[in-house]
Amino acid sequence: MKDKLQDQINLKTKPIGALGLLETLALQIGNIQQSLSPILNNPAIVVFSGDHGIANESVSAYPQEVTHQMVLNFINDGAAINVFSKQHGISVYIVDAGVNFNFKNHEKIIDNKISYGTKSFLKSKAMQSDQYDQCIVNGKTIVKDIASQGTNIIGFGEMGIGNTSSSSIIMSYICKYPIKDCIGRGTGINDKQLKNKIKILEQSKSFHGSLNNIEDILSSFGGYEMVQMCGAMLEAYNQNMIILVDGFIASTIFLAATKINPNIIENAIFCHLSNENAHALLLKYLDVDPLLNLGLRLGEGTGCALAFPIIQSSVNFLNEMASFESAGVANKS
Repeated sequence: MKDKLQDQINLKTKPIGALGLLETLALQIGNIQQSLSPILNNPAIVVFSGDHGIANESVSAYPQEVTHQMVLNFINDGAAINVFSKQHGISVYIVDAGVNFNFKNHEKIIDNKISYGTKSFLKSKAMQSDQYDQCIVNGKTIVKDIASQGTNIIGFGEMGIGNTSSSSIIMSYICKYPIKDCIGRGTGINDKQLKNKIKILEQSKSFHGSLNNIEDILSSFGGYEMVQMCGAMLEAYNQNMIILVDGFIASTIFLAATKINPNIIENAIFCHLSNENAHALLLKYLDVDPLLNLGLRLGEGTGCALAFPIIQSSVNFLNEMASFESAGVANKS
């Protein structure tokens, strides 16, 4: 199939390679769907939300209550992810994976709450093994339900004050990089706060010691929203969906997912290069190229929503663009 797709791409009325990354995307998507005429059905973005005990260690510029306040903003269609998803016809699902707030069974929120926030990983594991297991199950269940509605392309976003700290230390453990190479300003911390963030994460690594098992790493440092996203990504691959990967946090979780199932990389599109310092290093580790570079560092799945029309264009040119033969245009001799 891959060779047939490449031939079809090459015979469109253009010089070979002239559509750049659009050709790469068309080849990838056609190969995922094993079709010369791939389609994108019912695009969706799932935003997982959760609170982090580490946020109480002054590693973020914003207080923890911003997490639940932003979830309320999501369900009122007031956030960037709502605006961009509406613009491009993408369904948005909001998940309470472990927010430190009671949303009182709000109909627009998927209630997957494990607990009211994780523990501070400076002093203990963020979550217990049974909580980790439930997160994986919860994430998979959401994707199964969405897939049953015909969705074959899905992006993942997150909201959780403190989750850049979790991502930095998870990246450090998996990639074997020092903390200082895996850390950034997150929500916009100043120089003093950045020094404190580095100190807290280095102390946390010292407390937990050597960890190599992915479950141990994620349960020690991850948020409930992050581990549910990991389960969701793994299930999206099982459902043969196109997986849209957002910024630094989503990419870190995707990195963890590759250690559970390396084949997941075949279905992934990396939507943008975040302005978070370590994201470029992480994408280099994964040996992947992002579609966009807009200086984003918002999360929420915004990069997925912004990249979607480009991905749609890659499918459209494959399906609708004339070939040299059909258009009666002379090809290169």
